[in-house]
Amino acid sequence: MSNQQDNVTDYHTYPDATGHFGPYGGRFASETLMDALDELSAMYTKLKDDPDFRAEFDKDLAHYVGRPSPLYFAERLTQKWGGADIYLKREDLNHTGAHKVNNTIGQALLAKYSGKPRVIAETGAGQHGVATATVAARLGLECVVYMGAEDVERQKLNVYRMRMLGATVIPVTSGTQTLKDAMNEAMRDWVTNVDNTYYIIGTVAGPHPYPTLVRDFNSIIGREARRQIQEQAGALPDALVACVGGGSNAIGLFWEFLNDKGVAMYGVEAGGRGLSGNEHAAPLSKGRPGVLHGNRTYIMADDDGQIMGTHSVSAGLDYPGVGPEHAWLKDSGRAQYVAATDDEALDAFRELTRTEGIMPALESSHAVAYAKKLAVELGKGKRIIVNLSGRGDKDVHTVAALDGLSI
Repeated sequence: MSNQQDNVTDYHTYPDATGHFGPYGGRFASETLMDALDELSAMYTKLKDDPDFRAEFDKDLAHYVGRPSPLYFAERLTQKWGGADIYLKREDLNHTGAHKVNNTIGQALLAKYSGKPRVIAETGAGQHGVATATVAARLGLECVVYMGAEDVERQKLNVYRMRMLGATVIPVTSGTQTLKDAMNEAMRDWVTNVDNTYYIIGTVAGPHPYPTLVRDFNSIIGREARRQIQEQAGALPDALVACVGGGSNAIGLFWEFLNDKGVAMYGVEAGGRGLSGNEHAAPLSKGRPGVLHGNRTYIMADDDGQIMGTHSVSAGLDYPGVGPEHAWLKDSGRAQYVAATDDEALDAFRELTRTEGIMPALESSHAVAYAKKLAVELGKGKRIIVNLSGRGDKDVHTVAALDGLSI
């Protein structure tokens, strides 16, 4: 898409009626699921603007999740970096410790309206699994969470939290034993049990209408940030920065600003051990279009079209695909997608912890790492909002192990 075309695009009119963002998105699913997807799409279309549904969602966000989350001016970090003003959107302060709960609250309401007694989910870092187990406990629903066996090992604390909440956590030992394989198993479960099960997908991927409804539930992040930065700084931000695995926290921040052409947007993928090899999880930076988990998007695939293994120090970013709206925003040029390596993310984890007393999730640390470069590039007088999508408690064991410590 040319810049001239981009100047007249209303990004809030997407996706189209078939769930497409340009050539991306859509619905690639088995016949078994088509009726369930049609029912979900019809139910969401009916409810999303229903005053009673909106009031119930907003009430839960305020009184259960604890919204609005603060927008915090990181004064010491700003002074240390010597460039643009850094504001942190504190999604890490939500109930359960991440932005994931915004979406699970919304989908839990859809599960309740659908009358299905069982929910399933997939999770990488465990944040979506904990959020799903939490809302299931609150509503008295049976809950099963699929998680790659490698992620079960590196996210022991969140696995224990899910089990304490009453969920059944099933380690997935196929493939690379990470998020991709967990999502495969969750899809298989849903196909088998579609009559009594609601699948709470954790990111802006999957067959239509999931990318849309997950985005909509997380767009509360951008709506709050827009109001808060105007109250605090008297102007819109110059740039937004968020990490991108599947991309739900990033699209949640970006969406409210998509039609503000003066606000630049940067999605930060997992650069792993560097983009020059294959040990990363950066489909927008180094991948190509293809189909994965029910939608067309950018994926990491080899010359035969087979999905490649991924690597990231962050379990939540360790995924070979990305939400289709991000693929479209990349091609249109509306958002830019970059990468931060494991080492850069770990340095950012430590720097934010020691400078502001805020311990970010390793996912969010990727965004902080790129914001450091961008702050210097933009210079003083500019404003950057960085989305802190989750808190770092769950990653302490990972960081300690890399430091050679056992805790």
